[in-house]
Amino acid sequence: MEKKNKTSKRLIRTLTVLAFILIILATVLALAARWVMSTWANLSMSELMYQLSAPIEGTNEEMIMDCIFKCVIPAVVIIGLMGIVFYASRKKKTMYKVVLALSVTIASSVLFYTKSIVWDTLAVDEYLSYQNNPSTFIEENYVDPDSVNITFPEQKRNLIYIFLESMETTYSDISHGGGFDVNVIPELTTIAQSNEDFSGNETKINGAYALPYTTWTMGAMFAQTSGLPLKNNLENNDMVTQSRFFADTTCLGDILEDNGYSNTLLIGSDATFGGRRLYFTEHGNYTIYDHGYAQDNGWIPDDYKVWWGYEDSKLFTFAKDVLNDLSSQEEPFNLTMLTVDTHFEDGYKCTECGNEYEDSFDGNQYADVMACSSRQVQTFLEWCEEQPWYENTTIVLVGDHPTMDGDFTNDMTDGYQRRAYVSYVNSAVTAESDNYRQYSTMDHFPTTLAAMGITIEGNRLGLGTNLFSSEETLLEQYGLDTVTEELNKKSEFMEDLAGIDFTSEELRENQAKSYHEDHGKTVYN
Repeated sequence: MEKKNKTSKRLIRTLTVLAFILIILATVLALAARWVMSTWANLSMSELMYQLSAPIEGTNEEMIMDCIFKCVIPAVVIIGLMGIVFYASRKKKTMYKVVLALSVTIASSVLFYTKSIVWDTLAVDEYLSYQNNPSTFIEENYVDPDSVNITFPEQKRNLIYIFLESMETTYSDISHGGGFDVNVIPELTTIAQSNEDFSGNETKINGAYALPYTTWTMGAMFAQTSGLPLKNNLENNDMVTQSRFFADTTCLGDILEDNGYSNTLLIGSDATFGGRRLYFTEHGNYTIYDHGYAQDNGWIPDDYKVWWGYEDSKLFTFAKDVLNDLSSQEEPFNLTMLTVDTHFEDGYKCTECGNEYEDSFDGNQYADVMACSSRQVQTFLEWCEEQPWYENTTIVLVGDHPTMDGDFTNDMTDGYQRRAYVSYVNSAVTAESDNYRQYSTMDHFPTTLAAMGITIEGNRLGLGTNLFSSEETLLEQYGLDTVTEELNKKSEFMEDLAGIDFTSEELRENQAKSYHEDHGKTVYN
């Protein structure tokens, strides 16, 4: 009898440990899944895999705190309460067994439900199918910039390329091609209509589709400057651990550097985040002015940080000083900028933001933040137009990708297709076609060069097409659905371009280095 009791107690203890493991897993995973799904709109498996492997350095502290308040603290409370229930019923065998059985049943059900929701939302079956069915689409349609003639004009034009965080054509009103009843970006709408967005004879503004593997900031920056999606076996690799970033791929920065340009990256956040520092150093040897640089060089106080670093009003002020310096040099310049106030969730409401749209969007401040960004871009553009170097400068205003805000675009009409904002200002050439073009953010690569008066043999680079030409884009040639499906599939060609040797000692050392940096003090190169 004593032996039987001991066996029974061991079994109960074992079941209790297993129950707590299930409770912890169910609680943590359910809360994390709920937070991720509500925070990131239309999250894809490719985005999730990249973000899981990206470094935490530079992440918005408010987002981290939001995760702590909505995931970590509730998880600790729920697990703690369950511990109290188990402890309180420990001397009542029948009640303890009921609590144990109910806990296992509920935790298992929550785990199964969470798995089902996540699996369906992220279309994991489809993702796995794509990974097991390789496609040669990218290889067959890729145009290596090194294989065609790229001819610069005798007088080289400067370039200002501004990535507008999460800026979409959607934010305009329906009559102008947007998705809302009110236009929260009237200035940007006018800029697009007055310049070139490839809308042809249409009165509605046009924008670029963000295709798979181009829908987060680093993916967008890579796509727009290389003409390629950022596919690199993300489930096994993190680009920030690498010493090279698609080393054998020729990108916008490479082409400009080889032709005597100085390249500069100006951003208000940490350039290390998402692999941006590595990419822009690797391709074009950009001088990088980021949040850390601003602190170290007295642009802002040592302890100054809001949102993801510093706000866009400061970014545009600093840009004027940088441009004054760049314009005094003999060589042509490329200033690439990235705004940040319009990042999800709900954006950062700076002192220049108003309250004109909040009531129209049920108290959501995101509309006012977008409106503020629109005004700031117009003011900066007006300043540029007054400068002596403007006549010989092309300005490209583009959304990096559609917003990931979890609720702002939920009320779009069925069938509305969201696209990233586009406007080519002061282009050296005009569009040959009057058609309303169908194009993606990857088409910006050759189109930007063409807007600078540069001639491209065949009018194609990477997977992109020069939109000023009459050459068909891949979307016009194959259709959006086909291109989307093919880009989602595994690409051995892209794996080769990434140039990652998974058996190398260097990779293991870099991964170990990345681990220690994430758990200690990060050392920047």
